[in-house]
Amino acid sequence: MIRTFFILFAAVLLSTTAFAQTKGGEQQELERQRQELKNEIDQAQQQLDQTRQSTKASKRDYIMASENLNRQERVLKNINKELSTIDNTITNSQRDVRRMSFLLDTLKQEYTNSMIYSYKNRSNVDFLNFILSASSFNDAVKRITYLKNYRSYRELQGENIIRTQQLLKTRIDELAANKQKKSSVLETQNKEISVLADQQKQKNDILQKLKAQGVDLNNQIADKQRQMRRVSAAIAAAIKKAQEDARREALVTAAADKEKAKKDAEAARKLAAENPTTTTTTTVVTKPIKAKPEPVKQVSVLLNSTNIVTNTSFEKNRGYLPWPVDRGSVLMHYGNNNVGKLVMNVSCISIGSDIGTPVKSVFDGVISAVKNADDVMIVIIQHGKYFSTYTNIGKVSVQKGQVVKTGQVIGEVQANDDGVGALDFYISTETADLNPEQWLRRR
Repeated sequence: MIRTFFILFAAVLLSTTAFAQTKGGEQQELERQRQELKNEIDQAQQQLDQTRQSTKASKRDYIMASENLNRQERVLKNINKELSTIDNTITNSQRDVRRMSFLLDTLKQEYTNSMIYSYKNRSNVDFLNFILSASSFNDAVKRITYLKNYRSYRELQGENIIRTQQLLKTRIDELAANKQKKSSVLETQNKEISVLADQQKQKNDILQKLKAQGVDLNNQIADKQRQMRRVSAAIAAAIKKAQEDARREALVTAAADKEKAKKDAEAARKLAAENPTTTTTTTVVTKPIKAKPEPVKQVSVLLNSTNIVTNTSFEKNRGYLPWPVDRGSVLMHYGNNNVGKLVMNVSCISIGSDIGTPVKSVFDGVISAVKNADDVMIVIIQHGKYFSTYTNIGKVSVQKGQVVKTGQVIGEVQANDDGVGALDFYISTETADLNPEQWLRRR
């Protein structure tokens, strides 16, 4: 009996505690994610407000408004998940309360029964008769042990009742707190729905302006695409120059190795001539067996002994690279971006940030190029066979050939054609542009 109630009590305690910890951690994670989204929305809204009063809308305004709308929808999904989690917590808390109430009633009933039994058999004569009526000495010892255990059992019953009452009160308090939490989250949900409606209206207003502008929008997109073509050409030129330098260096190294081998062979012949041997040896010439040539592994010409480690480390950090700016929101994603009914394809990501925000290298590397294309500064950093490119920056503080470290400042964000701060960021290889968002860590 003692063992049964102890196991039942322990099971209830462990199950309810474990569930509360699990759900508590899940709610905290959802709240953290929601706060991150809200921070991104606030940053983007600040930048959008800089040009919101203008009568002329831009593609950048529309894209940013669309991104904010998407983030706001994710906020609402996050809230719905949290409400679902809270509902599950409330349901399980109510079940725990019922279960513990039943357990408490059972404990009280058992305790009452044991007390009644003790009261009815409270006479010392009854205890002595119970012991003396034993059939043997061992039986008497067992009866004495039983009486001691029974007393301990009653004490344990009392302690379990007190602990169960405390646990029940705690769970009832948690239930009330979760109900209050749900009420608060529902209020937040209503506010966020209102914000979503405002953002949808803002996006529609910008779209209407863009439609009214017509030709201007097409010109904006054409200008951006021309700028991106210039940047792509600069990246291609930098990669080609790096390849040429690498091949030239490889030829110089190969010539030096050949010359060294020639000198070593000449020194060996000279040493042999100065120390002739008296023993005549017979050399058996055997026809060499031609082995099948092994397939040649394709290795980038850009890789050498000085950057192979950096290249490998760069690859291992895919998805964990730091962002080139500490604060900012993505205005345009890699690939297709919809501007009304128009589609704009980009091979980078455009990050909106305050003018003057420091731009940092995302990884160790060597400055491959620093160029100015139509008043747009371009900094290209080589990381083995990978290249990271930063455009639309000012106050560039690095120069070609300079070694830079992760997080080192290379310049500042400057205003783009729309008059707001924005950084275009690329990641490329010798043969293709890559999606930078797949290489940067999640914010």
